[in-house]
Amino acid sequence: MGLWTRPFLHENGTKRPKFVELRSSRWFIMFVVAFATGTDIFMYGLIVPVTPTALKDRVGISEGNVQSWTSILLALYSAALLASAPVVGYIADRSESRRWPLLFGLVALAAATALLCVGTHIALWIVGRLFQGAAAAVVWTAGLALMVDTVGKDDLGQAIGYVSMAISVGTLAGPLLGGVVYENGGYYAVFGLAFAFIALDVILRLLLIERRHAIKWLAPEMTPLSVNGHQCTEKKSGETLESPVSPTNGSERRESQPSSPPSRGALRRVAVLLSSPRLVVSVWGYFILAIVLTSFDSVLPLFVQETFGWQQSGQGLIFISLMYPKSCRYITAGAFLASVPVMVLLRFVTHNSMQQKILLCALLACVGLCFAVAMPPLVTEVFFAVKEKEDKTPDIFGRGGAMALAFGLSNMGFATGSLVGPFFAGFIRQEAGWGAMGWALGLIAGISSVPILLFVGGWILEKPIEPENEVQLTDSTPG
Repeated sequence: MGLWTRPFLHENGTKRPKFVELRSSRWFIMFVVAFATGTDIFMYGLIVPVTPTALKDRVGISEGNVQSWTSILLALYSAALLASAPVVGYIADRSESRRWPLLFGLVALAAATALLCVGTHIALWIVGRLFQGAAAAVVWTAGLALMVDTVGKDDLGQAIGYVSMAISVGTLAGPLLGGVVYENGGYYAVFGLAFAFIALDVILRLLLIERRHAIKWLAPEMTPLSVNGHQCTEKKSGETLESPVSPTNGSERRESQPSSPPSRGALRRVAVLLSSPRLVVSVWGYFILAIVLTSFDSVLPLFVQETFGWQQSGQGLIFISLMYPKSCRYITAGAFLASVPVMVLLRFVTHNSMQQKILLCALLACVGLCFAVAMPPLVTEVFFAVKEKEDKTPDIFGRGGAMALAFGLSNMGFATGSLVGPFFAGFIRQEAGWGAMGWALGLIAGISSVPILLFVGGWILEKPIEPENEVQLTDSTPG
């Protein structure tokens, strides 16, 4: 049936949204999520090269305290992300829509940007960074869960590839444009660019329609995916969608069951998720990646300013080296292990010369390559850790599943690492020097390669599931 021959009113009287097929299509939802994650990391990095100078010139922080306050502000962002991620994950799993949490996160991001823009007192910078961390928790929790809802298991790798590409672009463009625009256009030009990206993000998130909500306007065969990645079934009335039911309860609806298993409580869900070694190792991987990356966020702008005399443009451009763009157990563990000698070699960057600048850029490029390779498998592992639990015990997480909560836990790992990283690197550099900082980062990355090797993709000695068995597990789920 053609687009214009379908009824424009649903049987409950609601008007058919314009371009609903496009706005609920998989490629559009993947684009919106990728743009949201890219924008979030872009906004985070945009003020990295701006912060040291702004703290001195606008806030009045003394030269000797700039490093400390730079680390504190990065840590406050991470603290807000850490506190918000599990709450957002739980709410997103219980909510009828992932879209509304995403819109709320965008409001928090706009408020954060406004506070940083007008911030001439350290209190405004503190509140702004807290809001920014809360907004990031929404994007990285509800956003990734929405992507899983939309694409399911089969296309998850491709979708994560798009998100990883957006992360790479955002991480590259943020410090780069922040430094260049600040030096050439001034402080307010940086935030003008930030508000332009927020406005575009607002439009995209308002246009988005989740597939499970758009189903009543689409052809019956185009069933959406539920929050745990399985196909949903549509009620005969067409008004609501049911999550898949387990084989043991037949056609009974989950919400009509007389009692809820203990595993459906928030704390119990967390306990079930953390009983998965795969998820725990994924969270640990996030933690280590965050320590290393935020260590450079805290230390690198001040290091190149003191060593090479670079101003904001140079402080932003140096982050290009970290973003040398993009699989599973051996690649991830190998990437962590390969980063060890690279970070140890940072000790040889000691003075201002062209050779030293080239050496620093080359070493940072190698670090960026290692972690660009390691990130996508860790993201994917979160999904498969949840699915493994659901395959063993159908309906273990109850209605709504626990996908957003699992991403919330992984983001807690990243947030904790982001909280530790700036203080870890800043303290070691101040007390023991740049070379000792590289040794310390290399040591924790090397040690972390061991649990990653053993548990990513499941216990290394465990016999993998045969393909036909995996298909049988998938087919056994109704819907």
